[in-house]
Amino acid sequence: MKALVKTSEAIGYEYKDVDMPKIGPKDVLVKIMGAAICGSDLHAYHSSPNIMKMMQLPIVTGHETCGEVVEVGDCVTNLKKGDLVSPEPHIFCGECYYCQNSAALNCLNMGLLGHTIGGAFAEYMAVPAHVCWKHPPGISYELGAIHEPLGVGVHGVMSGEINGKSVAVFGCGPIGMFAIGAARVFGATKIFGVEVAPKRVAMARQLFPDATIINSKEQDPVKTIMEATSGLGVDVSVELSGNAEATRFCFQALKREGRVSLVGVHPKAMEFDFHPNIILKEARVHGVFGRVIWQTWWQVRAMLDTGKFDPLPIITHRFPLAEFEQAFKMAESGEAGKVLLIP
Repeated sequence: MKALVKTSEAIGYEYKDVDMPKIGPKDVLVKIMGAAICGSDLHAYHSSPNIMKMMQLPIVTGHETCGEVVEVGDCVTNLKKGDLVSPEPHIFCGECYYCQNSAALNCLNMGLLGHTIGGAFAEYMAVPAHVCWKHPPGISYELGAIHEPLGVGVHGVMSGEINGKSVAVFGCGPIGMFAIGAARVFGATKIFGVEVAPKRVAMARQLFPDATIINSKEQDPVKTIMEATSGLGVDVSVELSGNAEATRFCFQALKREGRVSLVGVHPKAMEFDFHPNIILKEARVHGVFGRVIWQTWWQVRAMLDTGKFDPLPIITHRFPLAEFEQAFKMAESGEAGKVLLIP
């Protein structure tokens, strides 16, 4: 079968023939219907040091996906052929300290789909059945393919109290827009989005007319937010850009005793002044790495069931897997929302 493979620390991926994955007794074989490009996939493409530390090469990449179960292992009872599923990319063991304490997200033996375990930029994928989220009948595979990044945005927003709070989202890429949608659905009262790419600014303004979307190349985001919050700042800042300047902004715009959720992947280390931004503010800082298993997935379903937020318009481009070079250029151009690769 054809797949995208990270074969070395050189920049780029290879589109090549690889062996069809084989399943064990507790696994399922999934025919990939669509896979979305994540920011971490862009970092891996460019061999960013922080991502390369997490990868075991060579590896089939990709983890935001949806597909049809076409084969089940002998011990699998929760799934059957024909089921539409999306995998939780954090392949948790279910047996370690954290898994036994409702914290599988921090599993001590965790594998990472597309980083240490063969991923979704391929025609087929083998995954353990226990990490598969089964979709209800009638859902589109495109909506299924963005469930994982939807969950990242939801976890960033919901890692603390949100109802009745003011929220600023730094970075209005796809996950940033998912986060804004989640903040609206789950009760935020005043929402700001900060972005530099003009097309993403325009998309966010169109999708969320009741939010204040700031182009930080044209306005000082901290000043704008402080003025709109009577000089107090926001209750919650969610950092999704992976940009050092935006990360500083998200703390500067934060109310005292406020909460920051750090989600964005930084390509390298950054300098940061803890004293004014965290200590003097008594800020609460949450690192966000994926989703709470399975709580966040249920929150995503609840959000979608309200009918108050349709994330599908955030998918703007679709490419055949063989045209991955064009797809990745589009994904990092700032002119696209979510980009799908179709095997």
